[in-house]
Amino acid sequence: MFDEREKIVLLIDGANLYATARALGFDIDYKQMLNTFSKPGYLLRAYYYTALIEDQEFSSIRPLIDWLDYNGYTVVTKAAKEFTDAAGRRKVKGNMDLDLAIDAMELVPGVDHFVLFSGNGDFRVLVEALQRKGKRVTVVSTTSTQPPMIADDLRRQADNFLDLKTLKSDFGRDIPDRTSSGGGDYESGDDDV
Repeated sequence: MFDEREKIVLLIDGANLYATARALGFDIDYKQMLNTFSKPGYLLRAYYYTALIEDQEFSSIRPLIDWLDYNGYTVVTKAAKEFTDAAGRRKVKGNMDLDLAIDAMELVPGVDHFVLFSGNGDFRVLVEALQRKGKRVTVVSTTSTQPPMIADDLRRQADNFLDLKTLKSDFGRDIPDRTSSGGGDYESGDDDV
């Protein structure tokens, strides 16, 4: 699937990866993820995209973002918008799709293989554009949930599909038992499959 001479970039849709891993019942060990994708080729960079609620005193994702920043990831964030829906539930909207797509297109000259961690069908057009530029694209999501977390047209467009469930032994870890949910609900994000 990977050529050892390939220059690889990881593009991680943080909210989508979080939701997919949770649906499969595990968390991601991001240090192990870098190790896993450094083996099959030359890992140039790993980008992690997420929206943050800037006016919160404490954000449950802040420790992860800080850790990623100091441990080999390029973190791309923007302020999320918080609102209350018609049912009175707190919702957060922070879509990073365009940011990810623009970065991917700017990286084309120096990359051979993109690994996209998202099942969002909106990325099908990006995958097709990267392929027209002669790049290979692997998409990581899952078909092991009901419904699947990956849009069918995105899966069909990708050169390779990796089910996140099969990667659990490489960089998955058990979800810690927490007595309170303590925020983080924005990580389920604004990602339409």
